Amino acid sequence: MPMLLGGVYLFLIVMAFVFARTLAIMRFYVPGLGAETRPHSVPNFHAYFAAWTAGFFMLLMLALYRLFFAAVGSVTIPLILMALITALTCLMSFKLTQREFKARDYVEGFVQFALFLCSGVVILITFGIILSLLFESLRFFEKIPLTDFLTGLEWSPQIPIREDQIGEAGSFGVVPVLLGTGLITVFAMLIAVPIGLFIAIYLSEYAGRRRRRVIKPVIEILAGIPSVVYGFFALLTIGPMVQTGMAALGFDITAQSVVAVSIVMGVMIIPYISSLSDDVMSGVPQILRDGSYALGATPSETVKKIILPAAFPGLMAASLLGVSRALGETMIVALAASKAANLTFNPFEAVTTVTVQIVTLLTGDQELDSAKTLAAYALGLILFILTLLLNIIAISIVRGYNAKFHR
Repeated sequence: MPMLLGGVYLFLIVMAFVFARTLAIMRFYVPGLGAETRPHSVPNFHAYFAAWTAGFFMLLMLALYRLFFAAVGSVTIPLILMALITALTCLMSFKLTQREFKARDYVEGFVQFALFLCSGVVILITFGIILSLLFESLRFFEKIPLTDFLTGLEWSPQIPIREDQIGEAGSFGVVPVLLGTGLITVFAMLIAVPIGLFIAIYLSEYAGRRRRRVIKPVIEILAGIPSVVYGFFALLTIGPMVQTGMAALGFDITAQSVVAVSIVMGVMIIPYISSLSDDVMSGVPQILRDGSYALGATPSETVKKIILPAAFPGLMAASLLGVSRALGETMIVALAASKAANLTFNPFEAVTTVTVQIVTLLTGDQELDSAKTLAAYALGLILFILTLLLNIIAISIVRGYNAKFHR
């Protein structure tokens, strides 16, 4: 029944479109029918108006029928009503398809309204996410004081959630979790930003077209590799390799160190930064390059004095995207990083991250009212606030630089 109604629905919409368009062509362009005056809207606008009108009222009719007559279960009545609505739409088109009818204004208004609805949906989803995080976090802070959460130096959320379980009282100090997230992000960006930027400079300013066609797609293949594969690579290859290399130098480190995770995460972020930076630098007007070369500047001086300053806002946006990607990465750190919070600045020790703890807290037996489960929402809220602040700072830097560079 749904497939039949859907097929008939599309067929009737097409019929309304064809009828209105044919009628408009005959009335506007056939000699002897008033073709000497110019119509306000071309036939396609009249056709879209008829099709969308028929489609809207048919959907409304089906919704009302489903709401009030769902128990009937007959497909005949909806089909008859849909055909009747289409006939009425065609009759309406016969009446409204006139040269002075402003079909274009109605169609464009509908398109603008649809675009506004799409924007509104995104805004509503964003507010829904924020409110869900906020409300659940407030429930968590009723159990654990906010000051203890923000200033505590120990993270151990393993508490009993049933009477037959044995566990500790639990500690919910977020400082070691945030420190681990920051360490991995900083070291990953120290790898990704320089390499990605240098790749973009080479592709944009030095590589020929043939080399560019080969190198850029190969680099962008890295962006298509699932993050879980990077996690396996960090766990089975990079971690033991770093551990073996440091052991040869006399250092005893773990395979789940900050360095091992950061190397793989940095490699994963490189394509995002290099691709966006290359597009930004390629968008710098060629006249700026030509002017620099005409004044005797070398290619390297042109890059340093002209290209990078002109492309700085885009480069900042690319770096910001990389930072956001590193902060929100889950699978690499879930597989290759430690699950135990460690308060340290040593990059050769194991640490945990916010995303790892969220996965850990929401895996296995859960009690939705326990502090252990609600802590995941508090961590998510902290991560959201950090990303928001990062975006605000980056936008402020870009605006300040634009004001300085373009004045």
